[in-house]
Amino acid sequence: MTTTASRIADDRRQVLQRRIRWIVTATIAYNLIEAVVAIAAGTVATSAALIGFGLDSTIEVLSAAAVAWQFTRRDPERWEKGTLRVIAVAFFALAAYVTVTSVLALVGQVDVEHSTLGIVITALSVVIMPFLSLAERRAGRELGSATAVADSKQTLICTYLSAAVLVGLVVNSLFGWWWADAIAGLVIAAFAIREGIEAWRGDACATSVGMLLEDEHDHDDEDDDAHHH
Repeated sequence: MTTTASRIADDRRQVLQRRIRWIVTATIAYNLIEAVVAIAAGTVATSAALIGFGLDSTIEVLSAAAVAWQFTRRDPERWEKGTLRVIAVAFFALAAYVTVTSVLALVGQVDVEHSTLGIVITALSVVIMPFLSLAERRAGRELGSATAVADSKQTLICTYLSAAVLVGLVVNSLFGWWWADAIAGLVIAAFAIREGIEAWRGDACATSVGMLLEDEHDHDDEDDDAHHH
């Protein structure tokens, strides 16, 4: 009975791990396209937020790649700590870059050109990213993977960033409010710092939910053995 239950649990775990690998692969593919388009469009329009958005996409690729690598390991939980650190550092790097470029844009009063391509790519991200984030978060929670949940939050940050940059671009195009672009970047930087701290603290716990459950199971087995003796 227990063996059958544990086999079902193992099968379910493999299904979830496979699902996370597929979600992460889709996220990487989309973000690579997004990064190229956003950085090119941002350079043409001199938009700090749009370039920051493109660089966020490259950081998202780094984070997703770290999770993808983790779930190709024989024992993914063993790599939880290092992967969470990578995700946290990615958040901090994003926050630092977006803050600097946004402040420089405000100080220099940089005029942002209208960017149809920028509006299209950010609008697409607002639609696509929440689905990828939700799917990964659900699978990560059921699996007890702190890294998958942290990476899903990174994808959600990408959605917030998309929305903020989209609003900034549209408002600038309609009303000529050049500063909206930089303000959008600063708002996202604050989000990124908070999520980075959470990812780093998650690592401080040193274990995923799955490892905690396994530890409890081991202790129960030891207690049973002690009673039998």
